[in-house]
Amino acid sequence: MANSKNVTVATDANFETEVKQAKGLTLVDFWAEWCGPCRLLSPTIDALADENVGNLKVMKMNVDENPNTPSQFHIRGIPTVILFKNGQMVEQIVGMQPKDAFMNVINRNK
Repeated sequence: MANSKNVTVATDANFETEVKQAKGLTLVDFWAEWCGPCRLLSPTIDALADENVGNLKVMKMNVDENPNTPSQFHIRGIPTVILFKNGQMVEQIVGMQPKDAFMNVINRNK
């Protein structure tokens, strides 16, 4: 569902190497095709990826196709966006939020 070339797909299979072993900041958007708010948030996630190239890795994980990882983080509602720093979860945002809210979270964790 990513429209930006700067957003990559996270899966249960690649989460360990792409997120947990990553250096720096990684933002993961947990979403599903049937989720209206997830679709509304998608352009914001794409914009964050495009505007933070080199400073932030942005990934999207479809929770229907990848059930194991979301359960590890006790994700109960989507969209849920988690920011990781050097592979460790540092902040979690649940629901629709404006781009500024995400930028505040990113900036305070740089």
